[in-house]
Amino acid sequence: MIRIAAAGDIHASEATRERIESAFATVEGEADVVLLAGDLTTTGEPEQAEVLAHAVRAISTPIFAVLGNHDLHNARGDEIRAALEKGGITVLERDFAVAEIAGMQIGIAGTKGFVGGFPGSSLPDFGEPLLRQVYAETTAEVDALADGLRQIAQCDLRIVLLHYAPTADTLEGEPEGIHAFLGSDRLAIPIAEYRPDLVLHGHAHAGSFEGCVGTVPVYNVAVHVMGRDFWIFDLEGTHGHAEVEVEAPLPD
Repeated sequence: MIRIAAAGDIHASEATRERIESAFATVEGEADVVLLAGDLTTTGEPEQAEVLAHAVRAISTPIFAVLGNHDLHNARGDEIRAALEKGGITVLERDFAVAEIAGMQIGIAGTKGFVGGFPGSSLPDFGEPLLRQVYAETTAEVDALADGLRQIAQCDLRIVLLHYAPTADTLEGEPEGIHAFLGSDRLAIPIAEYRPDLVLHGHAHAGSFEGCVGTVPVYNVAVHVMGRDFWIFDLEGTHGHAEVEVEAPLPD
């Protein structure tokens, strides 16, 4: 069994330093791996990423993360990533990672995802070049996710880590008028094809905790939704037979 501590939208900054340091001190020893679903900083400043990097530097638990829209707000994504990696965080950008944890091989396909919408209100690949560039950006994210899932196909446990939502299920509570800016059902295409064991995302602060893509469980782990710093997921079994158990959240 692997215990995963997951969170998204932690929005690190000098103002949140104490809370973040306390949260990561608590998670040490409570989980085998930590997964962070983007928006790790408040406004995408490297100094904010350094707050998070400092909080995790003394932690031995492996940490994997994707970036979110806040992290890219100031077009300093490379600096954000460098600061996080100095703290020991593995940042996945249209990439994947495989780790041996608790005697099992865990594969993580990680990318930010992007906008596009869901049935009834979705962006088409037609019209002005600028709109088609948005569509193309989502295509690149979908293709990267599909490639990552292919690469981890033989792992005992397979996890997708996103920032944007791949299903409208976990957007319930958000105004329907902004769903197109919170994710895209195109991200669900490789998820439905490869059927990973668990999908995690953030971004939708007023959304719902639990959803699915077919039979694949999807969880919105934005801290605003969870009401806690982390949520624990227990995964057990081997490839093709994994079971996900949702544990109680870690205390504040």
